[in-house]
Amino acid sequence: MLTRRDAAAEVNDRPYNNLLRRLNRSDFALLDPYLSPHDAAANDLLYNPGDDVDTVHFPCGPALATYLVANEDGRDVETILVGREGAVGGIVSHGYLPAYTRIIVKFGGPFAKLPVARLEAAKMKSLTLRNVFARYADCMLAQMFQSTACNAIHSIEQRAAKWIVSAMDRTDNEATVPLTHEQLATLLGVGRSYASRVLQTLKAEGILETRRGAILVRDRVALQARACLCNESVKSHFEEVLRGVYPTAELGGV
Repeated sequence: MLTRRDAAAEVNDRPYNNLLRRLNRSDFALLDPYLSPHDAAANDLLYNPGDDVDTVHFPCGPALATYLVANEDGRDVETILVGREGAVGGIVSHGYLPAYTRIIVKFGGPFAKLPVARLEAAKMKSLTLRNVFARYADCMLAQMFQSTACNAIHSIEQRAAKWIVSAMDRTDNEATVPLTHEQLATLLGVGRSYASRVLQTLKAEGILETRRGAILVRDRVALQARACLCNESVKSHFEEVLRGVYPTAELGGV
């Protein structure tokens, strides 16, 4: 029988992805032989619209992926960020269906890859594994609903603060977020000048500084106060449905 220390060591030997670490021992064993590590750089393409979804990508550590929806004016609008709390590709569907959005790597880092066919085979063998991924799909849908509402009712400043805090949550609460003005504008669905104006306001108030290719947060408490409560709503839902999976400052490296 595994002791608590043995169980913790076993979980820490897995890829640094909270969803994979949430699985019980037997469920993870169904996936482990087919997981392969992959280092991805920022802006690496995972899927284009219409591509067959044949691989699940699990962001690990500070890596982030994002879903982008093309607009008629040629701009891409980002919908949700996915970090080590989850995965992209083949989670909601059963795989081999065409991707609807473009999925790219937002922040580079380690990923774990898994063929969708192997995930589906494992789900057929384990009700508990199927349940965990169904719960994660529910959490992902909640993120999408919240993002839609956020874009409709909250100011650009509130949403900018929300995205920066959200990125910090998923990068071990690091104060330096590798986010450019252009990337923030894409997250907000606005022009670069609007994003730059918001950043300049927050900079003038001493809340953050801008660096080449990054944002340095000087006062997280003040930034959190400027953000809408959408992140908190998503975290609350994750805690109800998949406790301990969503990265927070308290949970750190779950």
